[in-house]
Amino acid sequence: MRPPKPKGQRQSKPAPTTKKTKTRSPSRRERRERRQEVAPERPEMIVLTGGISVHDLADQLAVPQTEIIKLLFFKGIATNVNQTLDMPTAEMVAQEFEVEAVTAEEAPEARKVTQMVGDEDTGSLQPRPPVVTIMGHVDHGKTSLLDYIRQAKVTEGEAGGITQHIGAYHVDLKSNPHSDRKSGQIVFLDTPGHEAFTAMRARGTRVTDIAVLVVAADDGVRPQTIEAISHAKAAGVPIVVAINKIDKEAANPDRVKQELMEYELVPEEYGGDTIMVPVSALTGENVDTILEMLLLVSEIEDLQANPDRLAKGTVIEAHLDKARGPVATLLVQNGTLKIGDAFSAGPVFGRVKAMVDDRGNRSQAALPSFAVEVLGLNDVPPAGEEFQVYADERDARIAAEEKAIEQRQSRLQQTMASRRVTLNSLSEKAKEGDLKELNLILKADVQGSLEAILGSLQQLPQNEVQIRVLMAAPGEISETDVDLAAASGAVIIAFNTTLASGARQSADNLGVDVRDYDIIYKLLEDIEGAMEGLLEPELVEEALGKVEVRAVFPVRKGTVAGCYVLSGKVTRNCKVRVTRGQEVMYEGNLDSLKRMKEDAREVNSGFECGVAVGGFNDWKEGDIIDAFKLISQRRTLAPA
Repeated sequence: MRPPKPKGQRQSKPAPTTKKTKTRSPSRRERRERRQEVAPERPEMIVLTGGISVHDLADQLAVPQTEIIKLLFFKGIATNVNQTLDMPTAEMVAQEFEVEAVTAEEAPEARKVTQMVGDEDTGSLQPRPPVVTIMGHVDHGKTSLLDYIRQAKVTEGEAGGITQHIGAYHVDLKSNPHSDRKSGQIVFLDTPGHEAFTAMRARGTRVTDIAVLVVAADDGVRPQTIEAISHAKAAGVPIVVAINKIDKEAANPDRVKQELMEYELVPEEYGGDTIMVPVSALTGENVDTILEMLLLVSEIEDLQANPDRLAKGTVIEAHLDKARGPVATLLVQNGTLKIGDAFSAGPVFGRVKAMVDDRGNRSQAALPSFAVEVLGLNDVPPAGEEFQVYADERDARIAAEEKAIEQRQSRLQQTMASRRVTLNSLSEKAKEGDLKELNLILKADVQGSLEAILGSLQQLPQNEVQIRVLMAAPGEISETDVDLAAASGAVIIAFNTTLASGARQSADNLGVDVRDYDIIYKLLEDIEGAMEGLLEPELVEEALGKVEVRAVFPVRKGTVAGCYVLSGKVTRNCKVRVTRGQEVMYEGNLDSLKRMKEDAREVNSGFECGVAVGGFNDWKEGDIIDAFKLISQRRTLAPA
């Protein structure tokens, strides 16, 4: 029998797993040390303007997100990277990492936003292309003229013939050695030409250098033509008139000129200073001439900008792209916008990650008067908002946060003010069921469409039914939108947008009404109809007939009027109004109607009858009885 091995011999051979563990641990430590070596430098102070997410706080403190989550966990606070921390908690976290955290009020020097460099002076200013807006009445050829100029057809496929979005396009004009034609560039701002988009058109005029007013030679001045003139004059923008459709037989350019003179637009040939060019967007006749006139007006206006400063301008359009995120079209009005620039646009900030020009090409820089599509924003900015580039991304972030706080306070004040007005001025009307609200959730393809729809909704009378827009945002309809509509009893209005995956089924399951539109007329009509449907129906008198009292007979319970039906008819249980001369003696229900001592359902014109009314016995010969009935009728919205 073999003797057992000593215990020491069993343990003398080390386990392979132990050796593997010892060799792997140092590598982790080394990797952690290498990560710490390349970690960004931790700041000495951060500025807090309100609640901040764990993700953003980690970026400002230059520490890993997991370190903050672990720190809060040990202090009994469970959180994640997207959760927003209040000010005291954020300050506590900063102190744990030995970083001073102050509010914007406590650190005015940190709050001070860096001013744009390169102040404008005579030496830095350079000529820039004019930004031109084409305006005019619907169907007068505004879009067709722009199409011909750009040599691109965009008219087909537009719902209702309306350009739904604002875009900017530039054209290059080359000099012609056989004529006096000049060379240069013109940037066209494509704005809608319909009154429903008045707000968008007004915004377009504010960033415009020259307005081209398109008037059809066969139609003349129309309401939207007058509206366009008023917008251009209010903005102090020179007007160049394009009298379009001169190729038609009914064209009469001279009549158009006479009509425009009534609105202080006097042609040059009549001694005025307004350039008027007869053109044809169909054949292209005189289109080159009007382009030359635009360059001439641009020279007279002496349009200049400083391309050497940080850029500023206007957000022309913005929307949420499913693949690319927030996308904004920026029109640079001064300075040069470059890749990597940090900027703010109202409550939104970002850094330019990519730029695409109007031809669809990638761009590294955008000069004054040019528009580019920009990626890199943290949210969709409001259309029409001014944007500004800053030397430091922190300044852009602070400017956006301050603007967001300002807008929140403004909305709160407006809400409180509207509630005070509602409680004070409508207290007598706000009885049970008298004051109603129509809850809406608006989703559209772009910010400009939302702005136009909201502006049109404000024009609807809201004395008895008020429109309450719970949310208005660009993008597709999500399941979250459907849940909000179900919880608040709202109708979802979709304008030129779609439903996300699962949103349609969710809407069907929850019974949420989702209305799709691509024409603003129909949208407004349906909303107005829904508001009228919320009104209590009114009772309207419908006349039945006229009866004359010719004899009075006393009976046991009172008196009966012997009558003759002059016109129409009188029916049992109808409403009656007894008049004697100009005085109304009684109004109420007809209780008894007899014909030849027999009860009758109705008595027509030319026949005699007996009438008895409970509560009224003071009949006299010659009294006139008006028979009528009350019918329920749908009410319409009364003007504000």
